[in-house]
Amino acid sequence: MTAGAGTGTDPTALSARLWAAVIDRDESAAVRMVTAAADAGADEEALLLDVVAGVQQRVGAEWAADRISVAEEHAASAITDRIVAALAHRRPVPSGPHERGRITVACVDGEWHFLPARLLAEVLVRRGWRVDFLGAHTPTPHLVAHVHRANPVAVLLSASIPTHLPAAHKAVTAVQSLGVPVMVGGAAFGPDGRYARLVQADGWAPDARTAADRLARGVTPPRTDRRHGIHDLSHLADQEYTLVKGSRTTLVRSCLSDLDERLPAMRSYTPAQRERTAEDLAHIVDFLATALYVFTTFTTWSAGILTARGVPAHSLRLGLGVLAERLHDFPRALTFLRTALDALPATPAHRERR
Repeated sequence: MTAGAGTGTDPTALSARLWAAVIDRDESAAVRMVTAAADAGADEEALLLDVVAGVQQRVGAEWAADRISVAEEHAASAITDRIVAALAHRRPVPSGPHERGRITVACVDGEWHFLPARLLAEVLVRRGWRVDFLGAHTPTPHLVAHVHRANPVAVLLSASIPTHLPAAHKAVTAVQSLGVPVMVGGAAFGPDGRYARLVQADGWAPDARTAADRLARGVTPPRTDRRHGIHDLSHLADQEYTLVKGSRTTLVRSCLSDLDERLPAMRSYTPAQRERTAEDLAHIVDFLATALYVFTTFTTWSAGILTARGVPAHSLRLGLGVLAERLHDFPRALTFLRTALDALPATPAHRERR
């Protein structure tokens, strides 16, 4: 059974109890214990960022390690979202104008992990900003249309997965062309913000609290003479990113055919297993394309996810090998693939794909 809601405000103890409730899918208990902590005097910003966000990070880590299923991850994330909503409903309604101005918070196109951005929006509202939270997966044209109408002080964009960096670059460029500064955050931009600098964002923050602090000090508007385009990422002139991205479907189909010939076990795969293999190959191609765009180390994250899900190292090595053969005329892609092959463990972990 789920632990009782309790009224303690100690963050460590509360986090442990909240994790138990969330993973047991006991939404009522989860909401009760967080609101009870707020009633008992706990700082609500700390509840959001140190307790709720911490539990959600653990949910993501458990999914990545294949200790919980996708369905369990979705259920847990839905509960944490409703906890945030419950705390939001406790906020006093401002009686006068917002003292600081208007901010737009959104996830970049293709980014469905909206909770970090929502937590940021909640923090900013509590600190006196008027916030337009556009939610997950905001297409850049829709974002631009909103910025035209709302004229915010700044736009804050969130992305958690490196494959969304090209979309982030497009959004940053489009918003800055309107004279509005852009701050970015999320795991996609690297632990030190290196990819935020590469896409020429006006600011970067590693977490919501830091983002709010930096925003309070002011974000420098983008230079009106800044030119965006291919020169910002001069390596794109070789067209490898465009060609790999554009041939994604053909590459996956060709590599799947090659694996059929070279990996005898695949001949006995069920349709579901073949579908997952195709998904894994598509995942690898997406990360390779992103590496070609912003020079990320594309295999570190994807290899960890795939091996946790029962993809043996020797199968991953073979998949990278057949992809390299298909991209023999792409020197930068081959460099990334060879580096990835060298980084794989020499002794394969033999776990059968589910």
